[in-house]
Amino acid sequence: MHRHSSIYCFVPPHILKNIALNGTQRQKNLAIDTLKISAQMRGQRQALADFAPATFRVAVGGKDRVIYDAKNGSNLPGIVVRKEGEAPSADVAVNEAYDGSGITYDLYSDVYQRNSIDGNGMRLDSTVHYRQSYDNAFWNGEQMVYGDGDEDLPPNERLFNRFTIAIDIIGHELTHGVTQFEAKLQYFQQPGALNESMSDVFGSLVKQYQLQHLASEADWIIGAGLFTENVNGVGIRSMKAPGTAYNDDVLGKDPQPGHMRDYVNTLEDNGGVHINSGIPNRAFYVTAVELGGFAWEKAGRIWYVTLKDKLTATSNFQACANLTFTTAGELFGAGSIEQLAVKKGWSEVGLTVGTEPQPGGCLPAALRLMGIR
Repeated sequence: MHRHSSIYCFVPPHILKNIALNGTQRQKNLAIDTLKISAQMRGQRQALADFAPATFRVAVGGKDRVIYDAKNGSNLPGIVVRKEGEAPSADVAVNEAYDGSGITYDLYSDVYQRNSIDGNGMRLDSTVHYRQSYDNAFWNGEQMVYGDGDEDLPPNERLFNRFTIAIDIIGHELTHGVTQFEAKLQYFQQPGALNESMSDVFGSLVKQYQLQHLASEADWIIGAGLFTENVNGVGIRSMKAPGTAYNDDVLGKDPQPGHMRDYVNTLEDNGGVHINSGIPNRAFYVTAVELGGFAWEKAGRIWYVTLKDKLTATSNFQACANLTFTTAGELFGAGSIEQLAVKKGWSEVGLTVGTEPQPGGCLPAALRLMGIR
């Protein structure tokens, strides 16, 4: 029996809502369908703390990938179409899911000595061709699931390509699994934005690792290639310059802030988890570029150890700043260039390391009194 957990969808709800408001009738219909499906799945989820790790399929002897085909249906996982070690498929989505999950595994294994997503050899299952013209991808607590984008729309109306097209999407969603087994960051307000940011950080590092790009060479775009040529945008988010990824008549303008002074107080999107994640994203970008070289080696290690050993379910941005600074000192020495780079990264987004974290995130007290935590 398939068990449901938290659903982490890649395309933020504000993009889909804008399409539902501004798109053609066919674009609106697809966006509304995707929003409804996501809401239904969230209604079925259960707390991650209650999700029994024993139910996961554990690989024996290292990397183990299984790719399924949902055949445009909704039953998961679907029909097995490629297993570990088998020859490439004629289906490009199958191969992209296979290769992307493999490189994500390699980054975590080779660089951080992590044994798969759960740290205990979890098999990497992925399903492609989920539903018909489904405009999203998600990690459901057990596996990856990918839609095909706007495949049924006329070429001049298509907004999204297939969701396996960008390897950082794959790394992003699989990192939600890592967070699930480690810090268990609550998916609301600042902890939720940190959850999203960690996925962006390691999603970008997966792409950089595949391309062997230095921090200075990387594009720092999340989801490059996902938009069709009909969209005025380069991707879903920019870690280098939050708020600049897209500005489109249908999708709207990228709402991400890159500094605490522009923090967005909202009840939408679980308290702005896909919006305010731009702040810690830029902190990581500044840190990585300041250090130079390959971002996964130093900045990535600091963030990984912090995620694995330091953060808790309710950690906010200030706590993350303090903990990454502490971790850098432990790994590379107090006063090291690595620790100073972390300090600069957070300073660039308006946070001073060593400051006491304030409870309650950034929502006004009046909203917290309404039961919003």
